Amino acid sequence: MSKTRKISKRTKANIEIAPKEAMAPSEACAAVKKFKGTKFDQTVNVCMHLGIDTAQADQNLRGAISLPRGIGKSKKVIAFCQSDVAAQALAAGAVKAGGEELVAEIEGGYMDFDVVVASPDMMRVVSKLGKVLGPKGLMPSPKAGTVTPQVVQAVKE
Repeated sequence: MSKTRKISKRTKANIEIAPKEAMAPSEACAAVKKFKGTKFDQTVNVCMHLGIDTAQADQNLRGAISLPRGIGKSKKVIAFCQSDVAAQALAAGAVKAGGEELVAEIEGGYMDFDVVVASPDMMRVVSKLGKVLGPKGLMPSPKAGTVTPQVVQAVKE
């Protein structure tokens, strides 16, 4: 005996207005806004065909993007930087900023943060925390964009 699943009126209406072909990003955003909403927070998956061959070393994609209104959650950021930039990092939204003193505090058990940002010249100091930050996935890396000379801008993002 096969079970048939009933489709709601909202889903039927959304299927009728769903686009059948690929479209430009601006058109796709407008089309998504026409759908009838639900009572819970929805997500939208985006699939873009860029026409590149990632097997080629010169065609790899890497980077991060900042959304205009964020993702709805605020992250607690600490910044490893020189003392002259630390005040600016704190003003930009960092929970704590500093160098050697911040390393000592983390070694002492302070872990009330979600993201670690560091300037390249401070990586020598931060490397002492590899065994603490590494397993938690918090170690700054250039690949993730958390090692940057523009620490203040990274904290804002």
